[in-house]
Amino acid sequence: METMKSARKTESGDIGSDLSEQVKAATKDCHVRAENTQLMLSYQKGHITLPQYKVLLCSLHEIYKALEDELDRNSSHPAVAPIYFPQELARLETLEKDLEHFLGSGWRKRVVVPAATHRYQQRLRQIGKERPELLVAHAYTRYLGDLSGGQVLGKITQKSLGLSSQEGLSFFSFPGVTSPNRFKQLYRSRMNGIELTEEERAAVLEEAVAAFELNIQVFDDLQKMLSVTTEAVDQSAGNVVRTATFPSLPIVGLCVALTTIGLGIYSL
Repeated sequence: METMKSARKTESGDIGSDLSEQVKAATKDCHVRAENTQLMLSYQKGHITLPQYKVLLCSLHEIYKALEDELDRNSSHPAVAPIYFPQELARLETLEKDLEHFLGSGWRKRVVVPAATHRYQQRLRQIGKERPELLVAHAYTRYLGDLSGGQVLGKITQKSLGLSSQEGLSFFSFPGVTSPNRFKQLYRSRMNGIELTEEERAAVLEEAVAAFELNIQVFDDLQKMLSVTTEAVDQSAGNVVRTATFPSLPIVGLCVALTTIGLGIYSL
């Protein structure tokens, strides 16, 4: 119950019983850690290359495929149904569109992700089968973070990559949401109305922390790979094709995922 206790208070005192506010409080420390990683700060400054962005899309695709598969499968579950908005929020098709734009029609054969991404997938599959109510934590941190930071990050990415159009940037667009602020209010209201036992609520808060930790683990994986990738680039005399398919390439990985949470969840 330690997470529950810490989630009930902020510096200003008792935050009440709203689940969304409790998730925000419970993940505060993780958020700060993610927000201040070197790679995320670099991304926000516009330091991202096209090969990095391609691998980023691969990582996000694998995670959202697992998340949305499980949300679809559990769409009638009492804890999932209130926050199930596939038409407004689903990211899988947008990611597939972006991957096809950058990698071509055979993009599925070129997807490379770090081990931490597979662990994230496995966790989503596991809770989808065993404890669907915990999907609430992942959906909230991912979707509302993406929705809040999407426009800003889309512009940063477009400028960093020198893209002349919005092609390849579908992930950042939410055409089914006419007003992000109003939609976030609706989402929070639906989420706060979910009926959970004290034990289930505590588990959701712990899972929200786990969601951040899974992202940070991917981040750490990518940071460790950075020196190996740099060495591979030097040895190949700038062979871009070889580097782009090297298993250790992911430099940014889930940087956007962390950044959207960093820019988004605390402005909900």
